Amino acid sequence: MPQEIDRDLIRTDDGAVKVGSAETIRISEEETESVDLYETFAEINQIPSQLYRDHDVKRGLRNADGSGVLAGITNISNVHGYRLEDGVKVPEEGSLRLRGYDLYDLLGDTSPLRRYRFEELTYLLLMGELPSQSDLARFVSVIDGNRELPDGFTASMLMRDAAPSIMNVLSRSVLQLYAYDEHAEERTPTHEIHTALSLLSRLPRVMVLSYYSKRARFFHESMIMHRFVEGETTAETILSMLRPDRSYTPEEATMLDIMLCLHAEHGGGNNSTFATRVLSSADTDPYSAYSAAIGALKGYRHGGANLKVRAMQNDLKENVPSEKWTDEGAVGDYLRRIVRKEAYDRTGLVYGMGHAVYTLSDPRAVVCKQFAGNLAQGTAFEQEFQLLNTIERVAPEIVASERGVTKTLCANVDMYSGFVYSMMGIPEDLYTPLFACARMAGWAAHRFEEIVSGKRIIRPAYKNTKTGVRAYVPMDER
Repeated sequence: MPQEIDRDLIRTDDGAVKVGSAETIRISEEETESVDLYETFAEINQIPSQLYRDHDVKRGLRNADGSGVLAGITNISNVHGYRLEDGVKVPEEGSLRLRGYDLYDLLGDTSPLRRYRFEELTYLLLMGELPSQSDLARFVSVIDGNRELPDGFTASMLMRDAAPSIMNVLSRSVLQLYAYDEHAEERTPTHEIHTALSLLSRLPRVMVLSYYSKRARFFHESMIMHRFVEGETTAETILSMLRPDRSYTPEEATMLDIMLCLHAEHGGGNNSTFATRVLSSADTDPYSAYSAAIGALKGYRHGGANLKVRAMQNDLKENVPSEKWTDEGAVGDYLRRIVRKEAYDRTGLVYGMGHAVYTLSDPRAVVCKQFAGNLAQGTAFEQEFQLLNTIERVAPEIVASERGVTKTLCANVDMYSGFVYSMMGIPEDLYTPLFACARMAGWAAHRFEEIVSGKRIIRPAYKNTKTGVRAYVPMDER
């Protein structure tokens, strides 16, 4: 039977957790046996912040000004949000260039004839150039021809062992697909490209089937197993397999296609792409590298942040009357409570605002906001769209005044991504998995580049501050 223990969790300014004896926490019977092992968890693992400063350690591989430590070179994409003048960061409008092409140009053509935007962008990332019509047709055909999963995979891997996290199932499934690849340990360009394309093709299917397996196991709902339809885009395939009636509008397919493009690639320094680079530098197989990337993306400080943003927005909707969602004063008052750690999750963070690189604007958020506004216009979601606009307008000034910081703050793509998915009826369980399905394109491009040009295992140094030698004490004298 679960038991209760008393302990006080105090989060320090460093982010460390001290353990005392005030808050009651329920633990399982299995955990009870190890209570004495984890009560000193924080004490043993805590390192004073001063030591990081004393040894000039770049925590999080970040410089003092928040910029990233230069760890490599890439020709895949350029994430730009500021310029340096005499060592000082000067905010600029954000830009994202993929293989030299500006994101706005790549997504500017909204013609219905451009159904395969994500596939076209993926071709660009993997092959280095934009495809011709025949190139794209062949590329789409290869992806289309790889959607089948191995015999028995759905029953044994997805249905039998359904899990609460779809991201964990995606990661596990990628590792398991290794077992079905007779050439899994090859590092040839042919095998690398084939593996990447097969995962790009299969991950959407694994995602949707895992979602319905979860709903069937934990909520006793029907297990829906639609076949994919040949010739559909990745976005259309996802909607067709997800919807019980398989129906979707061209506008919805276009919007999801755009979302996949926005999430496909974002430089080599983001956590999951860097994880891909790290594992690839060790000369491991592609399945291991991509599985690790999915695990990294799941984190709430990375791809999983979209869930935090959506939860905060829902909390705000519950605490500010809908007739005041365009009232900067009313919305601002509640945001001020959030920043003061008096409301929502008491972290003081306004989720969806701010980015490690972008300052004045996040181009992905700009594009997402534009399409979201068009999709919401004249619907029940239009009022909520105005609420997000209000948050975006007032949050920077509130954060600056409450915290006394001068950092320029803009909305990031997560401010609007969850809202877009909610308009399409896509469940929150799939927000981050959709991100993974899209980012598979960027991960593959960076793995290819690391294999060809890295040539050295990534191994940064850690400073050991326990320099003294401790005298060994025999067991019977302790």
